[in-house]
Amino acid sequence: MKDDLARLIDHIDALRMNRRGFMGGAAAVGALATMGAPAFAAGEIPKKGGVLKLGMGGGETTDALDPGTSDSPVPFSVNRQWGDTVVNVTPDGQIEPRIAESYSTNADGTVWTFNIRQGVKFHDGTDMTAEDVAQTFRRHSDENSKSGALGIMKGIADIKVEGNAVVMTLGTGNADLPFLLSDYHLTIQPNGGFDDPNAAIGTGTYKLISAEPGVRYAFERNPNDWDPERGYYDGVEIIVINDATARSSALQSGQVHMINRIDPKVAKLLDRSPEAHVKNVSGRGHYVFIMHCDKAPFDNNDLRLALKYAINRQEMVDKILDGYGGVGNDSPINAAYPMFDETLPQRAYDIEKAKEHYAKSGHDGSPIELIVADTAFPGAVDAAALFQQSAEAAGIPLTIKRVPDDGYWSDVWNVQPFCASYWGGRPVQDQMWSTAYLSTADWNDTKFFRQDVDALILSARGETDPAKRKGLYAQINKIVNEEGGVICPMFNDFIDAIGDNIMGWENNPNYEMMGGFASAKTWFA
Repeated sequence: MKDDLARLIDHIDALRMNRRGFMGGAAAVGALATMGAPAFAAGEIPKKGGVLKLGMGGGETTDALDPGTSDSPVPFSVNRQWGDTVVNVTPDGQIEPRIAESYSTNADGTVWTFNIRQGVKFHDGTDMTAEDVAQTFRRHSDENSKSGALGIMKGIADIKVEGNAVVMTLGTGNADLPFLLSDYHLTIQPNGGFDDPNAAIGTGTYKLISAEPGVRYAFERNPNDWDPERGYYDGVEIIVINDATARSSALQSGQVHMINRIDPKVAKLLDRSPEAHVKNVSGRGHYVFIMHCDKAPFDNNDLRLALKYAINRQEMVDKILDGYGGVGNDSPINAAYPMFDETLPQRAYDIEKAKEHYAKSGHDGSPIELIVADTAFPGAVDAAALFQQSAEAAGIPLTIKRVPDDGYWSDVWNVQPFCASYWGGRPVQDQMWSTAYLSTADWNDTKFFRQDVDALILSARGETDPAKRKGLYAQINKIVNEEGGVICPMFNDFIDAIGDNIMGWENNPNYEMMGGFASAKTWFA
């Protein structure tokens, strides 16, 4: 008879929309997971050579190389070039061992053992060891690191090295731990990055040779790459092009070979161009307006509800996404997640309810300032204008402050009390809740600090009964929907575009640019 954790994993499998998911439960019962070689389509034989140029939006001069502080597309992509995590989540929702060549757990999911791959070298020529992996986890568990992975590391009580293995002991069992450890902040560094988190020395496909934040990054192929089934380019350049029109022009003119963050309003037109192919995929990414619940006037839930009822989600999806996405519901979770609560009522645009809650809030009628920039998400400025118009109909004095792209992610997001933002989503609910809604999470960008929500997140993490776990997630969703600081009007497709000479592309719902692996897995025709 299966134990509770194994039954939970079977249930997660069933909810993954027919994906194989989570190694078929093998890890939960102590079986070892191994990495398989990629399968290429007929006639697709990878060729080596050339320098891939990526034109990317979402970069600024304040960007650092520390993977713990990566908070926008360019630093995310930069770190993907030079670094590896212990595991990855594949496009079809499976766990793929990487720096950990195999892993196992005990019966209740409280002790996890990750067997670290041997013979892997860092870019500086030193050997990567299990201690480097353990130190990486320890650094991101330290609140002083300001790591975006801090929330997901909170449940780990002990990290130790036993030979070539890293053994992690959790306070409560967690069947999702491998998914959590795929987080891109947890890039393995020498001594965990304690010596120099910005050194950009890793075990990844490409070695960093120059960095000019907000402008350009250059890489060369890692000659000692441990994985022979990746890295077909001689080098990679990431060119920061924050203007969406300029990015599209750069692709069509051949100045770059790939671009991210296509404006949905021009995606269909761009796809008609003989020089470009638009690649879009639905997933868990969402565009949001975030309110700090600990700062006036957003510390008043009636005001938060007034703003939530004052946004026309369907209009925004139609006009901003042009069909490349779906309606949101003031929660970071949609039906793409396992254990989604399908009973949560969809919030609709309701002028009368917006007026009612605005009156109950007792707000003095002064302007409510929403800060926005083009870099917040494609179409963010237009979305803010639509929000302003729909709020005006309810008598809510919403004003828009447009600011420059450069410095937005360091000076506005997670700093100012009301702004536009986006989330790429996470493979499982626990990772999303732990990263952005746990009170101790450094990326709790709505400042929604609730001990009852914290308790529910931690309880769900350790709950082995599928029905009970889904019920706990439903409670979290309901609280965040009704009382949280996130206004989520829409879930977006990831929309990238590539030149006609790029081969090997595969859609990846985990994040843009093939989950950040486009340069590692594609090649020139």
